Amino acid sequence: MRVYIETTVFNRYFEDSREFNAETKRLFDMVIANQIEAITSTAVIEEIDRAPEPKRSQMLNLIKDIGIIVLEVDQQAYDLADVYIEMGTIPAKYRLDGVHIAMAAVNDLDCIVSLNFHHINRLKTKTATEIINRMKDYPNPYICTPMEVLDNDL
Repeated sequence: MRVYIETTVFNRYFEDSREFNAETKRLFDMVIANQIEAITSTAVIEEIDRAPEPKRSQMLNLIKDIGIIVLEVDQQAYDLADVYIEMGTIPAKYRLDGVHIAMAAVNDLDCIVSLNFHHINRLKTKTATEIINRMKDYPNPYICTPMEVLDNDL
């Protein structure tokens, strides 16, 4: 299984007292065990770079230490994210949230793992991006939580 890991998941890894922390750590254990292939993007790095220290360095080191593949965001992903915005699926102010979904679609990944329940992992976004992706001839990656990946045998 090839999964795109969005910024909130890296953040949650270091928040021991928050909901979904244990499941997030188990997800990364699966990456370390080569049970899933983890991919992220320069859009995630851009968001992580805005985090305060020491969390910024911790998240960047996690990506490096585990060997998560970091893909460069290309014009195809930006264009698809802009369609999400034009169609009212993602607010323009949160364009990078659309870029995350678009990166998973244009790179034909199985899913995008996100704990962003405001703009990514919610029913409206899941249904609208599926329609848009299919209209634009892109595959539709599942938008899911770490728990859904842990319970799935794709």
